[in-house]
Amino acid sequence: MVLILADHLVQRIRVHARRVYPDECCGFLFGSSEGEIKHVTRLHELANARGRNRSRRYLITPETFSQAEQWAQGMSLEILGLYHSHPDHPSRPSQFDLDHSLPWWSYVIISVDRGNPAALSSWVLKDDRTEFNEESIENANVKDGTMEVRSDGMAE
Repeated sequence: MVLILADHLVQRIRVHARRVYPDECCGFLFGSSEGEIKHVTRLHELANARGRNRSRRYLITPETFSQAEQWAQGMSLEILGLYHSHPDHPSRPSQFDLDHSLPWWSYVIISVDRGNPAALSSWVLKDDRTEFNEESIENANVKDGTMEVRSDGMAE
């Protein structure tokens, strides 16, 4: 699987993670998919609905999921997954992430080291739900009305 994520969307995730630190941030990834390629075109920042332990867990309510599904359908988009931060922990899925994730969705995780956004990675849960596979993130940049997709992580 490949997740195409424009640099300006990565920057929005970084800003969101920094703003809510030491709590976990979270949000939806919207776009389209074709075969093994998912192209994120929009994201929606969410408030972490968890009451306690927000620095180690995030919660998205069923109502919010329903609203996101309706919005995506109305925009002819798909929910491709979620992003969230791991304050002062690596950008790898936790056991909690494993227990509460859906196969096929992309789970973008950004580590935040003492308030500074750091590594960002994407993960897809295997169909048997036993573990995650890391998903390649490619940078999509729009230049002069055309899109250039780069896998070297360099923004233009």
